[in-house]
Amino acid sequence: MAEYTFREIEKKWQAYWEKNQTFLAKVNPDKPKFYTLDMFPYPSGAGLHVGHPLGYIASDIVARFKALKGFNVLHPMGYDSFGLPAEQYAIQTGQHPAITTEQNITRYTEQLKNIGFAFDWSKEVRTSNPDYYKWTQWIFMKLFNSYYDQDADKALSIESLISKFETIGNASVKAVCDDETPTFSADEWNAFSDQEKQEMLLKYRLTFLAETTVNWCSALGTVLSNDEVKDGFSERGGHPVERKKMMQWSMRITAYADRLLKGLDKVDWSEPIKEMQRNWIGKSIGAEVIFDVKDSEEKIKVFTTRVDTIYGVTYLALAPESDLAAALITEDQREQAEAYIEVAKNRSERERMSDVKTISGAFTGSYAINPFNGEEIQIWVADYVLAGYGTGAVMAVPAHDERDYNFAKHFDLEIRQVIEGSMEEGSFPGKDGYIINSGFISNMYMKEAMIKAIEFLEEKGIGKGKIQYRMRDAIFTRQRYWGEPLPVYFKEGLPYLVDEKDLPLVLPEVDKYLPTEDGEPPLARATDWTYKTADGEFPLEKSTMPGWAGSSWYFFRYTDPKNESEFADKAKTDYWGSVDLYIGGSEHATGHLLYSRFWTKFLYDLGVVSIDEPFQKMINQGMIQGRSNFVYRVKGTNQFVSHGLKDQYDTFAMHVDVNIVYNDQLNLDKFKAWRPDLADAEFILEDGKYICGSEVEKMSKSKYNVVNPDDIIERYGADTLRLYEMFLGPLEQFKPWNTNGIDGVFKFLRKLWNLYHNNAGEFQVSDAEPSQKEYKALHKAIKKLEEDMENFSFNTSVSSFMICVNELTALKSNKRKILEPLAILISPYAPHITEELWSLLGNEESITKATFPAFDESYLVESSFEYPVMINGKMRVKINLDLSLSKDQIQEAALADETVKKWLDGKAPKKIIIVPGKIVNLVV
Repeated sequence: MAEYTFREIEKKWQAYWEKNQTFLAKVNPDKPKFYTLDMFPYPSGAGLHVGHPLGYIASDIVARFKALKGFNVLHPMGYDSFGLPAEQYAIQTGQHPAITTEQNITRYTEQLKNIGFAFDWSKEVRTSNPDYYKWTQWIFMKLFNSYYDQDADKALSIESLISKFETIGNASVKAVCDDETPTFSADEWNAFSDQEKQEMLLKYRLTFLAETTVNWCSALGTVLSNDEVKDGFSERGGHPVERKKMMQWSMRITAYADRLLKGLDKVDWSEPIKEMQRNWIGKSIGAEVIFDVKDSEEKIKVFTTRVDTIYGVTYLALAPESDLAAALITEDQREQAEAYIEVAKNRSERERMSDVKTISGAFTGSYAINPFNGEEIQIWVADYVLAGYGTGAVMAVPAHDERDYNFAKHFDLEIRQVIEGSMEEGSFPGKDGYIINSGFISNMYMKEAMIKAIEFLEEKGIGKGKIQYRMRDAIFTRQRYWGEPLPVYFKEGLPYLVDEKDLPLVLPEVDKYLPTEDGEPPLARATDWTYKTADGEFPLEKSTMPGWAGSSWYFFRYTDPKNESEFADKAKTDYWGSVDLYIGGSEHATGHLLYSRFWTKFLYDLGVVSIDEPFQKMINQGMIQGRSNFVYRVKGTNQFVSHGLKDQYDTFAMHVDVNIVYNDQLNLDKFKAWRPDLADAEFILEDGKYICGSEVEKMSKSKYNVVNPDDIIERYGADTLRLYEMFLGPLEQFKPWNTNGIDGVFKFLRKLWNLYHNNAGEFQVSDAEPSQKEYKALHKAIKKLEEDMENFSFNTSVSSFMICVNELTALKSNKRKILEPLAILISPYAPHITEELWSLLGNEESITKATFPAFDESYLVESSFEYPVMINGKMRVKINLDLSLSKDQIQEAALADETVKKWLDGKAPKKIIIVPGKIVNLVV
């Protein structure tokens, strides 16, 4: 039989694609475009394991399929190459993170090329390259020089805002700005000093400096995002994290909150991902109520969506990190309250939001005054209140809120039911004289009640109607070295942008990658980190951008990655437009996806791109889980018992490297060589073999269940890996990796290969006309693949290929009119073997330039039927007859059949029942 030499074949065609730039994408208005993209990978030192390529294989299949269907395809790859892992390695070893990053990228690229992806490598971008982050810095500068105009509902130049201030002040200007921004006239603005003007503009800029409560990790010397903190410790390294206030750059993403919500209606994403974004943005319509504090000048602002329940308020609760909380503690409560605050404020917001069981708090000793009835109510500190959401204060109505209720029950506070008709004399009237309700009356009445309550607040000057969002402005700086420098210098304590001609502002060399001894970021170690202007020399910003900066716009740079004069040519971004298919993990739903959508909408406002949603269709691939293997050690010995015998001994299970296990059978010699302590291991076998136990777990080095794709490719080939990953199950589902099942896929590829070769191993294809059955097998597969591609059901396509090849093998099909389209059909999944077969078929161009075979339904229309012939109720034979035959012709054919004649034994049937296309029934 012909030899399928997959190693040589795969290397040959990978070299061909690279040499001929087969997947080079250029603007071509004569073709419809298709832009498919994988979420930006971070190149870790560990390289890829078999779980990583799952989404890449799926997007590659779609890219190749669309090319066959006549689309102009852009399918790029690059690296999100700034980040904490490389920096931590640099801190430990002293090696520059650029060196580590380059090594990791080289490894990743080699592995990706070995899998045979149809990437246009000429479009590769790396966020850590100055020619890339020059434009990340440029976008930052544009954000700094913009504000959000609510009348225009878009970002506008800060210069246009200054013009308004110079002519009309800010009283009538509708713009997104900081809370507590003072009102000023044009005369007052014009009288401001330059410093005062700059301070005021920071309250409006889309990126701004402000004191912010952050997650500070002193061991790592940096601020961490909520995603990087778990249970008060850093995800990387497990170091303690505290909540503290620091001066930080932030992005005013909240200005875009409503557009981010509305934009979800325009994209084809799964409903759970959309809902995660809606919940994260968290739009609430309600009111802001002002509570006076007894014997104090302080006032507490509270946001509520149910101001109509204000008579049910029995206490106010403040966030632990609130300055107001500390200010309102009385001497008799100080020791207990301050001790509580010290612990509570260092719990991450995510932990506090998700922890519904732990109830903790402290009474400040102070009282607030209910502005509706003058009642005194206690002021508490509670960690279920978050400083960053709303005003950092809650008016607690325990009878109508679960968390308020649990808190009140725990601390034995009053729980007061708010009922219709509880208004006191002098209160504002509503329907039938009352607006307070218990929540049990109609929504329409509740809405009316809210409107009346807000009117009352505004009339009395004790509050106002307000729309609130749960989403906060995004903190944009990290106290790290390995990130984009911010193009900002400081003059008299205020930030100014460097000149655009001086971009990129390149990372300086430093002696260490740690913060300085006095706690400043690593960039403070640079010998000359200053900016020179005509006015003098000024210090540059020492913090760097966060990891999400470069990944928030990379999909635009792919369209024009070598452009030195602009971030991307608009003609190219217009042509490629939105990403048509984006594949990546759902863990990025509230980080990367929100920031990317925010920056896209901002760039759209600037007019530099023509789309305001970056990703049209998105699929979240599931995780490939590891299949762990176990050996069973007899306690206190170096004896290992096979799985079937383990219950006869006192054993404990021990993870073993899956790479020395095959079909659950342990390779004893490799096990002994695996670790020095196992060199003299003894084995209690069953049937002469050591059988391991197994369990599905997360793929992880600590469980020794990581499977390297390089090993699979070396043993079976890249095409086998690609097909097998798709065959494991639906793309979106979690599924276990089991190397034991890969043999079947490998055998399928050999069977495919053999279709094109005779028994002597010679390539042999006939130009004879195929039979109806051969056409039927092929066109069933064509139809199924087209349907599957529409639904992204990759696993069922692999099954249809196997069925088709089995049918053609049984028919001994070797016809060109069948095998040529078959190769095209399978090529998106198994590109190497099909390229080779396509070449053997005499084609000079790559199979990627072929046209996808057209489905012809006529081949699936049955022309004959195999009739079961029943004699006295028992099926005795099946006869194949043309479906066009009449009943008389069917009867004639049935009675002429030799088997039927035998069972009739010369007797004439008493009754003949014929159902065309169904059955023949003879009663003797």
